[in-house]
Amino acid sequence: MSVTFKHEDDGKHGKFTIYENDLVAGDIMYTWLNDNKFVIEHTIVDKAFGGKGYAKQLVMKVVELARKKKIKVATHCSYAKSVFDRDATLADVISTDD
Repeated sequence: MSVTFKHEDDGKHGKFTIYENDLVAGDIMYTWLNDNKFVIEHTIVDKAFGGKGYAKQLVMKVVELARKKKIKVATHCSYAKSVFDRDATLADVISTDD
């Protein structure tokens, strides 16, 4: 099984898409609020690919991007919020002024 990611960002909106064997398994979408922060809007994984941890992998791709760019992340996505709430090691990227 091959798992790959694709990142797209037009400066206003962005997303990471996860692929399993070249099939789209899911994606996480975000919107830029300013140069220093974006908000995660949705995390979606197709039911056919459920139970493989892909949603969390997508959230971690956003965390990786935030750390690389030294920016903060807010979330409107209940799944992403639950990941942030459960993992104190992610506190450095969480926006506290939502």
